[in-house]
Amino acid sequence: MALLQRLLVALLRVLVAGEHAAGDAMPSPASGGGGAAVNVEARYARVFCFGNSLTDTGNNPLLPATAGGPSTSPPYGMTFFHRPTGRSSDGRLLIDFIVKALRAPQPTPYLAGKTAADLLAGTNFAVGGATALEPAVLARMGIVSAVPVSLSNETRWFQDALQLLASSINARRRIAETSLFFFGEIGVNDYFLALASNHTVEQAAATLVPDIVGVIRSAVIDAIVAGARTVVVTGMIPLGCEPQLLALFPAGSAADYDPDTGCDARFNKLAEVHNRELTRMLRQLRRAFPAAAVHYADFYRPVTAIIASPAKYGFGDTPLAACCGGGGNPYNFDFAAFCTLRASTLCADPSKYVSWDGIHYTEAVNKFVARSMLRRALIPMPKPNPSLSMPLSSSREHTGQETSRELATL
Repeated sequence: MALLQRLLVALLRVLVAGEHAAGDAMPSPASGGGGAAVNVEARYARVFCFGNSLTDTGNNPLLPATAGGPSTSPPYGMTFFHRPTGRSSDGRLLIDFIVKALRAPQPTPYLAGKTAADLLAGTNFAVGGATALEPAVLARMGIVSAVPVSLSNETRWFQDALQLLASSINARRRIAETSLFFFGEIGVNDYFLALASNHTVEQAAATLVPDIVGVIRSAVIDAIVAGARTVVVTGMIPLGCEPQLLALFPAGSAADYDPDTGCDARFNKLAEVHNRELTRMLRQLRRAFPAAAVHYADFYRPVTAIIASPAKYGFGDTPLAACCGGGGNPYNFDFAAFCTLRASTLCADPSKYVSWDGIHYTEAVNKFVARSMLRRALIPMPKPNPSLSMPLSSSREHTGQETSRELATL
């Protein structure tokens, strides 16, 4: 079994049982929809995370440029933590489910790390509002970013943290070798900012996609050179299903909207171009670095599946509306009534909604996406070099009843 499959099965053990009606979603082509009988857990000493607000678990409130933002005020965090934690959701993010399933320590937000021990247990370098491209590069395209953090900044933070954690090259490599590197979705803010700066979808696809994918490529290579053996790279979300874009950039023709989802096909096309180029690049990296396991994690298809058939997966009948927001439009989104502002309102049950605040997802969706990443991978994953495989816990067979009993205790 390929290493990603082991990782995915481990996650599946935590997330499959006891969830809402998304239980039958996204059956594995290999299993024909049946559950896995053998569960093998990949063990990682820690997780290093990179990305933006879809992955940030607490850096945003600590960065001067973003401190005091919406994620620091109620009702953010209401579902699971019952308080704001700096996460841009009503509860947990995708990375929270991954870390829990791997039984790895919760990564410390980089800006909250006080000691080397904090960072050694795992570090989250993601920052809400971060872009893939550096602000100076965006500025040359006429695009202004208010958050002075890019993926390059985050990878430099990782190098600084690694230097702090170990003095020798061998020790630093061992840290990287025993870690999972998770690159959450990155690039969505570049596209948001470009569209807000009057760039067309065609311009964004032609000028931004190659540069964004190139920056992700460099970041993944940096991780592999540092010693990473397992890297997971998340694809782009369906941009055309974002309440923010639907409310701010209405299409000129009804033909621009997908009849099955109501999403804007123009923006989804941009996301599809991004994902196509990203997966092509990752294939190239697998050939260039055969000793490393480089995996693609699909964010696009699970979300569009919910939006096309929300009732099938336990969601409500307004999958394109924000749970927390306002504005009087079908998408419940207006910056003047953004979540936490006086003019905003809150839905009765966030678990029935796809979008939390018009930009970010609810905990229910993050959970669903984590499960779908377990059951299927867009690209078949090669087996890593056995001599470089991560240490695994002892495996044993589980029946469905045994798995259900284990999950019921979580």
